[in-house]
Amino acid sequence: MPIYREEKDLWRLLFSLFYRNSKNTPINLIRDLEQKGLNSKLVWLDEWGDKDPLVNIMAFTLMPNHFHLVLEELDEKGKGIPQFMQKVTMAHSKYINTNYDETGSLFGGPFKSIVVEKDSHFNLIAYYVMVKNTFELYPGGFKKACKEFDKAYKWASTEYPFTSLGDYAGERESPIITKSIFGRDFGDPKEFKKEAKKFIFERLDRMEDELRLE
Repeated sequence: MPIYREEKDLWRLLFSLFYRNSKNTPINLIRDLEQKGLNSKLVWLDEWGDKDPLVNIMAFTLMPNHFHLVLEELDEKGKGIPQFMQKVTMAHSKYINTNYDETGSLFGGPFKSIVVEKDSHFNLIAYYVMVKNTFELYPGGFKKACKEFDKAYKWASTEYPFTSLGDYAGERESPIITKSIFGRDFGDPKEFKKEAKKFIFERLDRMEDELRLE
């Protein structure tokens, strides 16, 4: 089942990725933002104190019935990621239920996670999440996107706002993203695109098999 009914619901999910990534999410954050006319912005108000994030969100892509995140754990005991995921999924479920008069959990069971342990896989997961998955949403589908790689890449990085690809393609800077290690490795947008193309045509099938991503 889709995790959204209208496009505004995906914007609300981006809202959650930013505001729920905090140990100190304010109880009245929506009211506070509305009072200042900032409810359509992703800003952390000074009056809320330090944001103190639970995780570093290094990459994401929102799909019709699920979403992909590349997260860096910040808690020494490994509690940041599960706390963050619980906050995001509960907030989005509540939002959908309230707005569309529905009940129950929106997501089918616990989130699925893969720990990326090999250096050889680490950067490749960025291409998988941001390029491969966004290409699946390209008008005409994944195969057409591969045939029209340059055109599809431009569409994915400039016209599909629900992915962090634009941040690494040099098109924007989202406050949701903390590039962390990816910022070091993907500093050149042209090189990122070159390696993304190589990944799609040379590495994708092998990586999916190695990490059991499908």
